[in-house]
Amino acid sequence: MMHDFIFNISLFLYFLATAGFLANIITLRKDAGKVANLFLYGAFVAHGLAILLRMFEAGHTPLVSMHESLSFVAWCMVGGYLILQSLNRVKSLGAFVTPLALVIMIASSIQKRQIPSLPPALQSAWLPIHAAICLAAYAIFALAFCLAIMYLIQERQIKDRRLGAIFRRLPSLENLDIMIGRCLAVGFLLLTIGIITGSIWAENAWGSYWSWDPKETWSLITWLFYAALLHQRLTVGWRGRKAAIMTILAFAILVFTFLGVNLLIPSEHSYAASFK
Repeated sequence: MMHDFIFNISLFLYFLATAGFLANIITLRKDAGKVANLFLYGAFVAHGLAILLRMFEAGHTPLVSMHESLSFVAWCMVGGYLILQSLNRVKSLGAFVTPLALVIMIASSIQKRQIPSLPPALQSAWLPIHAAICLAAYAIFALAFCLAIMYLIQERQIKDRRLGAIFRRLPSLENLDIMIGRCLAVGFLLLTIGIITGSIWAENAWGSYWSWDPKETWSLITWLFYAALLHQRLTVGWRGRKAAIMTILAFAILVFTFLGVNLLIPSEHSYAASFK
């Protein structure tokens, strides 16, 4: 099918972009970064086209199966990176974002790609709203995770006074911290809207806004962790290493909420696992 063929092309372009960004940050060759950027734009456009074609063929928004969910997260993550890069000129972030996006794309590619038939509960106008917003939140939090990794690497180099090639490629600690804070704020806003829309959808589908389903419970735990992190940043002034480590821990909880709950715990939300 055409959407599968274009998906594979985008996967190959993501691989080339990742190789280019890694070459750029290791060798400091500017031409490697420029070529990697071109590959990444090409991959993003091809990937978006693959999602669009799959949606036309399926007759619904392709955010249901594990293949579709992982694919959409990777696409949003790359889109968020391209926006962040255009606003802040941080091409070195590509060396951290594209490997993670590539891993997510590979994980998506090995899932069954058949288009599932929607159960009655998913035949709702809330599907594209709730699912897209939540998955976009996951993608933005993934960017915050990459920035936090960059922060810790940069901080370690400064402490050890190893001001080598990678140090010159990475933004200052202050800029990294600012970008982490902005990603956390945007991701938290999206996650909040996603939980609210999910509650409204649950009331329409199951007659209750909240049923303490494992997915709902872990989503609430994730939301509370990010809320506490943002609260500490805004009121106590958490910055730097502690905030970066907490951002990484929060992302680990998010990954469990996204994948662990779907794959390991029976839940009313285990559609993605049942379609894998």
